[in-house]
Amino acid sequence: MADLHAEISEVRQALLAGQFASEAAISQGAVLRLLNGLGWPTWTTTVVVPEFSLQGRRVDFALCHPAGKPAVFVEVKQFGTTDGAERQLFEYAFHVGVPLAILTNGREWSFFVPGEQGDYGERRVYKLDLVERELDECVNRLKRYLSYPDVCSGLAIENARLDYRAVSREREIRLKLPEAWRQLLVEDEFVAELLAERVEALCGYKPVLDTVVEFLRAHASSGAPPGAGPARAAPAPTQPQRLMTTALADVAPSRNEIGFEL
Repeated sequence: MADLHAEISEVRQALLAGQFASEAAISQGAVLRLLNGLGWPTWTTTVVVPEFSLQGRRVDFALCHPAGKPAVFVEVKQFGTTDGAERQLFEYAFHVGVPLAILTNGREWSFFVPGEQGDYGERRVYKLDLVERELDECVNRLKRYLSYPDVCSGLAIENARLDYRAVSREREIRLKLPEAWRQLLVEDEFVAELLAERVEALCGYKPVLDTVVEFLRAHASSGAPPGAGPARAAPAPTQPQRLMTTALADVAPSRNEIGFEL
């Protein structure tokens, strides 16, 4: 098995040099090279199946375990031609029940779990850019989802599902944060009491809670902490202030002057 660090470095150089001008070049120069670095027997065409036939269509690569049974689909697209490729890849995966699908143009590798919920983008576990990401990150991600021993054992698929659930949780949290903030402002008496105490500390007068609640409700729909407004410029100095500043400047000694008087 080739060293994956070295293989990724070589693929990076080829990408930056613009050597992959076609899907065939991407397949041979990037995909097969990295699969070899991940331990796949790329010369065994019952395990790494090129042009896998599927109901009159063809998937660029079917990675199989056991031999002849696809576990991962890899679809290769040339740069700038990925529109609609996700839908096509998902259709392929659904027909066979493949748990992991990959879309790549050699540089960007998108890992999908077709059997999970959500639209195409929401079922993407991770998007790896071989040029932008650190080398160790590229190695770790490719091994996590695509190592031959881990695909055979089922660990790679489980890793992808775990990461999908983590991404899904984070997306749901971000979706619900504005509503949680609104409810906290409007419904939580502790927030109103805390704000009332802060007002009292600033001016010496504690507002009644109804006034505070009314204020919070008015700002709850903004999705941001209330009371924050654009910074205002400092007012221009008045004529007496300008005269005083000039007079002080005339009589103030320079920092560089040293004087003695006996």
